Amino acid sequence: MREPRWLPWARWAGLGLLGLFTLTPLYVMLTSAIKPLQDVQGDFHWIPTTITLRPFADMWRTVPLARYFANSLIVSSVAALVSVLIAIFAAYAISRFRFPGRRIFSVTVLSTQMFPGILFLLPLFMIYVNLGTALGVELYASRTGLIITYLTFSLPFSIWMLAGYFDSIPTALDEAAQVDGSGPIGALLRVVLPAATPGIVAVAIYAFMTAWGEVLFASVMTDESSRTLAVGLQGYATENDVYWNQIMAASLVVSVPVVAGFLLLQRYLVQGLTAGAVK
Repeated sequence: MREPRWLPWARWAGLGLLGLFTLTPLYVMLTSAIKPLQDVQGDFHWIPTTITLRPFADMWRTVPLARYFANSLIVSSVAALVSVLIAIFAAYAISRFRFPGRRIFSVTVLSTQMFPGILFLLPLFMIYVNLGTALGVELYASRTGLIITYLTFSLPFSIWMLAGYFDSIPTALDEAAQVDGSGPIGALLRVVLPAATPGIVAVAIYAFMTAWGEVLFASVMTDESSRTLAVGLQGYATENDVYWNQIMAASLVVSVPVVAGFLLLQRYLVQGLTAGAVK
């Protein structure tokens, strides 16, 4: 059956509108980042009348952006790494072994995604403060406490997604490895993990991006020394002025790691997210 002549044109028109809808905010951010502050605060012009790169230099001095950047990078990377390590073993156990309470555990892990994160904010805050008072364990306003906090809502989804990916890998690979003398852990490390690379990368990207852009917990659980980028960008809005051009410049700079990582690992991400959809 031949498609109508107008269908390709309609397809390209729809893609063009979606592209325009996506690229317009990015264009506004870029043009605002290379304008003087008075031009950004004045009447809006699609084409800048004055171009300057000074906002990209001033944004490091207005707020301690380098410290916020380092905090976000450390917290997001460690949270993603720990989430992947724990999720690998938990998901492998769910996928390969039949033990009492397996189904209840799987449903419990998935059901945690039903609750909004704000429900855990006050309990975690009280736990961290009381631990610091009673035992001297300083988790509040620390990067360690923030990492543990992010694990509470990235780890359940990571386990669930990896378990589905492991289910799509034939168990014959495990059995062949065990015939050759490997135990369950050896089969996991030598055979299953190489085959599950796309799923592991997808989980790592999800955990990293979740921690990188999180605002609610970071705004309550941090202080000036442990503040992350998502909260630190608010420092460009002072009592006297709002440095819109520096906000736009900083937003472009801090989005580079996530965009670059996503483009480099896009192939693995798509494979990991679609694994197990068709068996």
